[in-house]
Amino acid sequence: MKGAMDRETATKTPFLPQPIDILTMLRPRQWTKNLLLFAGLLFSQNFLYAPHLFRTVLAFGVFCLLSGSVYIFNDICDLPVDREHYRKRNRPLASGRLSISYAFVLFFVFSAVSFYAAFRLGLSFLAVAALYYFLVLAYSAWLKHVVILDVFAVALGFLLRAIAGGVVIGVRVSPWLLICTLLLALFLTLTKRRQEYVITENNGERHRRVLAYYSVSFLDQLISIVTSSTIMAYSLYTFSAGRTQYLMLSIPFVIYGIFRYLFLVHKKEMGESPEEVLLRDRPLLAGIILWVVVCVVILYFEAKGII
Repeated sequence: MKGAMDRETATKTPFLPQPIDILTMLRPRQWTKNLLLFAGLLFSQNFLYAPHLFRTVLAFGVFCLLSGSVYIFNDICDLPVDREHYRKRNRPLASGRLSISYAFVLFFVFSAVSFYAAFRLGLSFLAVAALYYFLVLAYSAWLKHVVILDVFAVALGFLLRAIAGGVVIGVRVSPWLLICTLLLALFLTLTKRRQEYVITENNGERHRRVLAYYSVSFLDQLISIVTSSTIMAYSLYTFSAGRTQYLMLSIPFVIYGIFRYLFLVHKKEMGESPEEVLLRDRPLLAGIILWVVVCVVILYFEAKGII
């Protein structure tokens, strides 16, 4: 019966993949994570310097394509599990709209293009991009099944994005910014794990094996620790980020964003896809935009010597 179903799926798979399916495989909604590359540009006060802005935009494009290629690899690895998942079974590969052979071709092509583009942006940027690439490959193949290390692997991916944003324009990224990035990434990943556990009604190991080692109470403890640490680390960072201490005015927006996200996770059950939460919840999006505006204005005034 299973062999017949596989043959039927194969016959339904189009000879050439549809452009929309290729784009879906790259998961464009996940590209919001790559906006972290602009952190180095912002906090180094180079956001108005056109050459640096241009290089950062190019780096953002490289990471979108690079992350897209490893998402394809992840879908190949997770194909049997995705076919049983209530939502992931609609993905092009799991649904049969795209064949495994085409998925491999897309993976190698996008990977090659990404590395060539990264090389054109400099050897240091290429090295960071390569670290990110192989980290995510290791996560897809192994680390996502190892308790605790799974969330740290995802968080390190965010950290490498922040480092890449500084490397591509040749500026030093503050250690405080890196620790804030790591803690925030742990916060988002832990809340994602919690929602995955809750939404699958305590049978999450059927869709993600590592969930068998977690529980709601354990995850809530970890989230509580990381939440407090994130707020404290960012608050301390604002006192050392520049020549003035006015950046502390951005602290309330960070606290609001974290509290709003926790509200959405606990009351609205929206934490399974952080990128969708960002795009769908207007108060959270407004808070993030206001935080960016406040930081830009303060850093601009500081650079001009106004404050």
